Amino acid sequence: MPRINAEVQTPGRRLRSEGKKTAILDAAETLFITEGYERTTVDAVAALAQVSKRTLYNHFSDKEIIFLRVLSRVNETLLSTISAAIDEELTTGRDLREALTAFTHRIVDRAFGSSDYLTFRRLLSQQQSVPRPPGAIRDRPLGMLEQRFTELAADGSIRAPRPRLAAQHFTALTISLAQEALLDHENEKDTEPPDLDAIIADGVDAFLRAYR
Repeated sequence: MPRINAEVQTPGRRLRSEGKKTAILDAAETLFITEGYERTTVDAVAALAQVSKRTLYNHFSDKEIIFLRVLSRVNETLLSTISAAIDEELTTGRDLREALTAFTHRIVDRAFGSSDYLTFRRLLSQQQSVPRPPGAIRDRPLGMLEQRFTELAADGSIRAPRPRLAAQHFTALTISLAQEALLDHENEKDTEPPDLDAIIADGVDAFLRAYR
């Protein structure tokens, strides 16, 4: 009988444990953004999450691990947006210029304007002392686009013997330029909003001239 009770209670304990883990990450994200990585302490995270330090350390070994987990969690949401944009915009049989333009607009309009992207950028823009996510995590968006460009090259839609380089060129000509324009406008409030339509259209045209 005791064994049966323990088994019945296990899902509940697991749910409570996950709830505390989420609370810790939520609290840490808030503090890393408002206070900065250096000034945020494990004590402060535990207090804001309303858990004991022992509970916090049961889930995370130190502040660096917490920070990287917060980054990873936000990044996963962004990756879902990118994955959906690839699957729904870069579809087989669609006019390539139209598809690339729609894909880029979706990333620029939805991802860059999202709270998750702003959080990710604020966390990474802090002083150089903050831990950096592994290269494999940083490269995942490019890897996803590389895979689709590999498929486009295979069906003859683009000429790209090196799909990864093609993905890098496309990103540089479109998404990166749009991001720079948005950041410049954000830093200089009195300037006119950037013409994202023109930036994206010019970038897509330049890419297609080189790869089609």
